[in-house]
Amino acid sequence: MQMTGAFVLVTLAAAVGAAVRGAGAPAGLLLVANKGDHTLGIVDPAAGRMVAKVTQSGVTGHEVVASPDGKTAYVPIYGDSGVGRPGSDGRTMDVIDVATRKRVATVDFGGGQRPHHALFGPDGRLYVTAEITNSIKVVDPRTNKVVDTIPTGQPESHMLVLSKDGKRAWTSNVGAGTVSAIDIPTKSVAAVIHVAARAQRIALSVDERWVFTADQDAPRLAVIDTKTRKLAPGVALPGIAYGTAPTPDGRWLLVTLPGLSQLGVLDLKSMEIARTLDVPRSPQEVLVRPDGRVAYVSCDASGQVAEIDLAEWKVARVIPAGPQVDGLAWAPQP
Repeated sequence: MQMTGAFVLVTLAAAVGAAVRGAGAPAGLLLVANKGDHTLGIVDPAAGRMVAKVTQSGVTGHEVVASPDGKTAYVPIYGDSGVGRPGSDGRTMDVIDVATRKRVATVDFGGGQRPHHALFGPDGRLYVTAEITNSIKVVDPRTNKVVDTIPTGQPESHMLVLSKDGKRAWTSNVGAGTVSAIDIPTKSVAAVIHVAARAQRIALSVDERWVFTADQDAPRLAVIDTKTRKLAPGVALPGIAYGTAPTPDGRWLLVTLPGLSQLGVLDLKSMEIARTLDVPRSPQEVLVRPDGRVAYVSCDASGQVAEIDLAEWKVARVIPAGPQVDGLAWAPQP
C-alpha cells in the first residue's frame, strides 16, 4: 500500500502510542459490515480493535444500522453483486443481538429485493431501501415484519436520509442519476431531481436545507435545495466522491474521496473544500460519532477504519476491521 509521508507518520504514531481520547467520550461500540468475509464486525473503539465477528446469513450485507438503544444490529443482505450489476437478489435482513453476538431473527422481504440501506425513523420503525422494487420497505422491529411499502419512483434506490420529523425522505438512485424526494405520510414521490449520469450516496445537512449526493463521473457534489426541490450549484472536489456525512454542529460535511485515498472536509458556509486528510486506500463510508468529536471512515481496500480527530483534523489511529469493510453504525452502550 502506498501512503504519503504524513500518513506514514500518523500510522507509526498510532502504532506506538494509540490515540489519546478525551474524557467524557460516549460509551458505545462501532459496528462494521465486512463484505469480503460476509461478517458483521463489532469494534471496541476505546481499545481500538475488533472484538467479535458475526457471520451473516447470506452473501452479503453492505450496510448496518443499530437500534437507538444499541442492543440490536440490522444487516440487510443485499446479494453477491454491486448496484446495477448482474447477480443474486437478496431478500432478507439479519437481526443480531449485539451483547450475545448472535443472529436472533430474520426479516423476510418476500422476494428478491436487494435490500441495502436501513435507517430508524423517529416513529421507531425501520426504513430499508429495496432496489429491485424501486421502494422503501418499512419494518416493525417489534415483530420483524414488513408493515408498509413506500415507492421511490426510480430504479436502484440505494441509500436514503430521513428528516428529523420523519415526514420526508430522500433516496439516491444510482443508475438513474437522480434523487427522489418522498412524502412519507402520503407515501408519494413529491419530486425526482436529476443530479448526474450516475449518483451515489446521500446526506442531509443538519438544518435540513441541503441534500448532497456524489456524481460518479465528475469530481463534484450535487446539491439539492430541499425547499424548492431543485438542483442548486454543485461543489467542485479534488476527486470523485462517495460517502458523505455532516458534523452535528452543522459546520462541515465530510466527504470520502476513494480514488485519492482522502477524506475531504467541506465548509458548509463557503461551500468549498477547506482541507483534505490522507486515509487508507479506498475510503467508502463516513460516520460521525454522536458527540461530534470523532469520525470513522471505512477503507475498503485496506480492511481498516480510520479514526478522525475532528478537533485536531488528523487521523488519530487506524483500526483493523475486515476485508472490504463498508457500512458503519454506532451502537450506544449503557
